[in-house]
Amino acid sequence: MLIWIGFLVLVAALLALDLGVFNKDAHNISAKEAFRWTGVWVSFSLLFSIFIYFAYENHWVHENGAPFSGQKAVITYLTGYLVEQSLSIDNIFVIAVIFAYFRIPQQYQHRVLFWGIIGAVIFRGLMIVIGAALLHRFSWITYIFGGILLYTAYRMFVQKDHDEDVEVDKNPLVALAKRFFPVTDRFHDQKFFVKIGGATAATPLFIALLVVETTDVLFAFDSIPAIFAITTDPFLVFTSNIFAILGLRSLYFVLASMLDKFQYLRYSLVVILAFVGIKMFLVHHIDLPEWLSLAVIALSLAAGILPSLPEVLRQRREEVKDSIREVEGVTERSRSAEKAE
Repeated sequence: MLIWIGFLVLVAALLALDLGVFNKDAHNISAKEAFRWTGVWVSFSLLFSIFIYFAYENHWVHENGAPFSGQKAVITYLTGYLVEQSLSIDNIFVIAVIFAYFRIPQQYQHRVLFWGIIGAVIFRGLMIVIGAALLHRFSWITYIFGGILLYTAYRMFVQKDHDEDVEVDKNPLVALAKRFFPVTDRFHDQKFFVKIGGATAATPLFIALLVVETTDVLFAFDSIPAIFAITTDPFLVFTSNIFAILGLRSLYFVLASMLDKFQYLRYSLVVILAFVGIKMFLVHHIDLPEWLSLAVIALSLAAGILPSLPEVLRQRREEVKDSIREVEGVTERSRSAEKAE
């Protein structure tokens, strides 16, 4: 129990530093800053695998089932982390659509994502506890989870547009919020609620937060079964899932404008979901080695990213050149105006 409390305290401390110190003031997240924060969260996630090794090697974690060796626990943790991180890529598509729909200014998007992730941590924690209890009591639940993943893989394969995932007017939480609070038609800095004429009104930022939260719930119904296909160890499931969620905000600012350029990435996610779904069906019949899952997932992601990478880099260079030419044009016009005077 102590190790669980320690992990929750660590997560709370990291989030407090993130919002309370490093991102206290609303500002536009540059690509450089987003890359830096993505590196920070990935580094934390990888460093935590060192703790995982010693925790399981020395039996500090006591869970149901056969005890893991430190090496096996690390491979399982990294596999689960990679699965959750890869599935969060599809979530980023939908978040981008939500922000575009509500016209959320870029400097306020970080705040919505921060509080959205707080809700995701709480809800996914509950889902993991319930899922672990169900799997422990009813082993046949694995077939249901496997079916969910295979259906999700099929749905992702045939789906062409992410806009259909976001139906704001049909969102029950949004409808409920509008019954209790009037909603302003403009933003009030990064506030979720404001006082207008003595009454409390919700801002569009709060409505966007509700949509982000509910769409994350829908994605959790895919990602939680996926992680249980890797392991049913609650601590490994929870920690790998949470670290993937914590890095979602910075990953969003890195990838949101680039995802549509990786045309094969969707098929990588389809392969990953199909693989873990099939693994769910075979879990009671074949004991697949942990390294095989890690290898399949890593190779699937590489196959979806690498073929498009040269074109993405070429487009990025062109965008930089266009920006330089635009700046040079402004400078030249300014000099011409000065000479004319």
